[in-house]
Amino acid sequence: MAMTTRDRADLHTHTTASDGRYPPAQVVRLALEVGLRAVAITDHDTVAGIGEALAEGRRLGIEVVPGAELSTELHGIDVHILAYYTRNEDALWLNRLAELQGVRDRRNEQIISRLNELGVPITMNEVRAAAGADDRNVAGNAAGGNGEDAGKRSARSIGRPHIAEALVAAGAAESVRDAFDRYLASGAAAYVKPVRITPQTAVKWIADAGGASVLAHPGLYRNDELVREVLACGIHGVEAFHSDHGPEEQNKYMAMASERGLIATGGSDFHGERLGSTYHGALGARSVPVSVLEELKAKAGLRDR
Repeated sequence: MAMTTRDRADLHTHTTASDGRYPPAQVVRLALEVGLRAVAITDHDTVAGIGEALAEGRRLGIEVVPGAELSTELHGIDVHILAYYTRNEDALWLNRLAELQGVRDRRNEQIISRLNELGVPITMNEVRAAAGADDRNVAGNAAGGNGEDAGKRSARSIGRPHIAEALVAAGAAESVRDAFDRYLASGAAAYVKPVRITPQTAVKWIADAGGASVLAHPGLYRNDELVREVLACGIHGVEAFHSDHGPEEQNKYMAMASERGLIATGGSDFHGERLGSTYHGALGARSVPVSVLEELKAKAGLRDR
């Protein structure tokens, strides 16, 4: 859905630094094309694409919001916490992100092992090939700060969409959606749930790095009691607007944010198209006024830096 005004921001997108289809600079160019004024880069457990995106944003006059999406778990449910405006040159923060990536890497290996047990002869090398994990699309990217590169880190965070693509390439699934339904979604045959940090820990880590924290896509958890528990842990906002939220969910989570004095954010969760299937939503399909950025900056204490 193309935007018609330049006062909007999409605060949830993914790039080739994790499981998105497009390099960071291209996501910024797409944001310009659809009429956004600002776009957040929120790759899974990594800030590897931020430096490239910031440089392209400066070139094009698009405000790039540095972010990340942290993988956590609460009461057996995978919960994602968005981080914005963290100090991405901070060594402790980068080490903590690397720790989360390590959990993701071990999870991927366990999924491959389970697939092999199920008679699907897929390898991690095939998954890396599906991901383009030679890092050509984000070559030379550092972890990236809120303006400057800050120490080299893995330029690719491999996730389940990459495994799904490898399954399709191997003929073990008809589509990415079929791969998730049969093997990779929660409760499916090869689903693996690793031990992860809690949302409360993620919120603390983000605060330690000087950032603002937001609960991602609360409607996907199908558990509003869990959502209320997370919103009570010192988090700054909730993603009321998301590609998988309908009007009823949007209104409900906007009300939750208002009741608790939290920021109501939103984004498309853009990943791009995979083998004919759109993952979540198109860039700009969900957005918020750019004034929300000032609220996030204030919570992050960015004006004091």
